[in-house]
This record gives sequence, structure tokens and C-alpha cells, in this order.
Amino acid sequence: MSFTTVTFIFVFFPISMALYYLVYFLEFKNKFKNLKKFRILDLTVIAISSIFYIWAIFDDIFRFYAYIFIVYLFGKIIEILKQKNKHLVVYEGERNKRISLAVPILALGVIFLVYTLVHFKYTGILARLYNFFFKSDIVAKNYIAPLGISFITFSAISYLVDIYRGDAKSGSLIDCALYLIFFPKVVSGPIVLWKDFSNQIDERKINIDLMTRGITKIMIGFSKKLILADTFGGLIATANGSIDIFTSWGVALLYMLQIYFDFSGYSDIVIGMSNMMGYSFFENFNFPYISLSITEFWRRWHISLGRWFREYIYFPLGGSRKGKKRSIINILIVFIITGVWHGAGWTYMLWGMINGICNAVERLVSKKNWYIKTPKFIKWLYAMSVTFFCWELFRFSDMTSFKNWIKIMFGVTTFDNIPYTWQYYFDRRIIFLAIIGIITSTVFGLPKIQNSYKKALEKKSLYIINQIIITAMFVISLLFMVNSNYSPFIYFQY
Repeated sequence: MSFTTVTFIFVFFPISMALYYLVYFLEFKNKFKNLKKFRILDLTVIAISSIFYIWAIFDDIFRFYAYIFIVYLFGKIIEILKQKNKHLVVYEGERNKRISLAVPILALGVIFLVYTLVHFKYTGILARLYNFFFKSDIVAKNYIAPLGISFITFSAISYLVDIYRGDAKSGSLIDCALYLIFFPKVVSGPIVLWKDFSNQIDERKINIDLMTRGITKIMIGFSKKLILADTFGGLIATANGSIDIFTSWGVALLYMLQIYFDFSGYSDIVIGMSNMMGYSFFENFNFPYISLSITEFWRRWHISLGRWFREYIYFPLGGSRKGKKRSIINILIVFIITGVWHGAGWTYMLWGMINGICNAVERLVSKKNWYIKTPKFIKWLYAMSVTFFCWELFRFSDMTSFKNWIKIMFGVTTFDNIPYTWQYYFDRRIIFLAIIGIITSTVFGLPKIQNSYKKALEKKSLYIINQIIITAMFVISLLFMVNSNYSPFIYFQY
């Protein structure tokens, strides 16, 4: 079930929240103490989340329950072994090395999680690689990946590793289930770490400020998604076949805007819903299109994913502690994995490699005089140019489609008969919304504009005007939703 459907907005979400608030407030009544004792509120959220998940694919829920139970068992065993301080003795030359028994259990748990992800998502590409290198003709069976498997896998790894590191306790089976199946984030994140989520399970409190912030966030998210992202996506979906150069460049620009407003809008909706339920999650986007480097871009884009890779891949590999050369290798490894995680195709791998190489080169030249003195506009132009073309890699699932599109963009491929020119696709409405998209994704993120906006909201009259504008945008977004036949979130496929 998508968030941007009439059923979700007007049926599922209102009923779910009404039930959640009813149970939440009954817990504060002395005569309903058993509700808290038996975790009725959390069981209610798990039930709501299960219905949300079942709505998409009924059969997956039973596999998901088994998956949750296995993850919980691994976590509990790791915690017990750590508490009892059980060790293995490993012989290394003349010395004996003691290794916690929790280490092999953690390794088994991570292997299980990664195997599950690979089994459902990467069997096809692994078979193609095997056939290419060994001249074989293995035919891989295609599996339908469980909904949200990529994000669930990363959350589950966070659960096990945080327990092993002592950053959080394993909690109960209900805690583990609540964390993994929590319906706002289960499909496409953001990736909330277990150590951040577990601290809020017993401490969450619903108040007017948090609810107001949540509702505002949801309305902004819907406006980003339905007014901007879906409008751009609808045009992109139709601009195929024989097109002119201007259309190809325009479509590439719109895709750059679409993927930002689509995913940042989704993240805003998730964060807003979580706020309404008493949870506070970190922001997932911070105006990435004002970045002056690819390194900065990845500090601002999909922040939760970047944090996950730093915590569970980059730092365990040694981070920057083992010298510059090792640091560069670690960066490249992280970005190759990032590319593969997004999709089982060469375009995703190349996309990850380019971003990794740019990060590595920027690390090497960051303290050079010529780089420091380079005008900010040139740095921004470089970062956005790399991002612009990398998104085209991201847009196509195979290299042939990507190459064909690039040939059109640079005039290598031309068409004698073009049924619709750029004037047809880029009418006044599209141009107006594209300008709005460019301004709100760049200018609005500048520090001076942000500071002025925050100061303005301190005045009650301007705050009220701001809320009226956001509410009006939300109403308009609902009208767009009713009249549009394009609504899928891009990141649902990952």
C-alpha cells in the first residue's frame, strides 16, 4: 500500500492513528494498567504494520514473522554470550588469542541476513557473472523479493551489531518485531539504527508540539511527492522513442529533480508519521543540491544510508585510521557496495564506482592550495554535473539503454521523424514547476535563507501564514493525486 493513495490517506492512516491514540491514552488511566504491562500499544502498532505489509503481498508476512524471530534469536544469543563473557582460544603462532563466542554467532547472523538478501535480489546477476567468466549457461530461478528486503536487511544488521557492541540491549521479541516491521519505515526507510530506535520505545511521549511538527512534515512530504515528483515522473514516463536533444536534456534534469523530491518527500512523510506516534527520527535529506563536492553531497543525500555505511562498513574496515591509502580503498569498497545494494545491474555498480572515485579524489586534493582557492561556483558546477550524469546511470537498469540515451543527449543519435518536440513536453506548467523545484532544492537550502526562515517563524503571525501555505499545498497535492495516474515511489524498488 502506497502512502499516496486515497485508501491510505482517508481510510488506513486515520483509523490506525485513532486506534493508536485510544490505546495510548487508555494506558495513562490507572484502571487500565494492564494495557502497559502486556504491551498492548506496541502490539497494536505491530498489528497495524502487519496489515500494512499484508496489503502489498499477503504471503510475505509469514516469511517476515519467521525472519523477525530468527533475528531476535541471534540477538539474544549474542547478548547472553557477551554477558557471560564466553571466549574461544585461537592459536596464533606462539600466542593464544581470546575471541568472544559472540563473534562467530554475530558472523552467522550477518551471513544469514546477507544470504537472504542475495538469494532474493541478486541470484540473476550472479548467474550471469558466472556464465560470463566460466562460459556456462546456468539459468537462475527468478524470485520475487519480499517488500522492503534491502532496508529490512540493513535494519536487522544494525540490530545484531548494536547488541554485540553493547550500544543497545536486545529487548524482547516485541521490541525486535516493532523495530523491523514499524509500518512508516518498513518499505523504504529511512534506516533507523537499533540503538536510536530502542531508546525511544519506552520513552516516547505524544505532545502537541511533536504532533504539530509531524503533521507539518507529512503535508510538506505529500506536496513534494504529488505536486513535483509525480508531475515530473509522468512526463519522464512518456518522453521515450524519437525525441530531440532539448527534450533529452530536459528529461534528465527533471529526473534529477524527481528523484530528490520523491525520496525526500517520502522521508518527510515517514518522519512526520513517526512524530505523530511519539518517535523522533533524524532528517534524511539536507538540501544535497547545494553541495560543493560529491563528498558533501553524500553527507546531505540519504543521510541514514550514509550513516549506516559509516557505522557498519567503513569504520569496521578501518576508516581513516590506517593511513590515506587504506582510507581510499575503504571508500571505494563502501561505494561499490552502495551501488550493488541499490540494484543488481552494471549501471548501479558504475554509479557507485564513480561516486566512490570522486570521494577518493576529493579526499586526496582537499588540502591542496589550488582546490581550496577554487571558486565555490566551479565546485558546485562540478558536483552537480557529476550528480546529473550519475542519475542517468541510476535511471536505467542496463548499460545499453543508458548509452542510447547519452547518444541522443549529445547528438550522436538523431531522428528524422520526431512526433513531439520539446515544446510539447515542456509546457508552461512543467517549466513553472521545474523552476519551483530548482529554487526549493537549492536556494531554500542556503544558510542565510534557512536562518531568515527560522527567525520569521518565531513571529506568531508569520508562523500562522506559513502553516496556511503548507496546508494549501497539501490540499493541492491531494487534487494532484486524484487526477494523476502516476504515483509509485522510486525507492520502493530497492
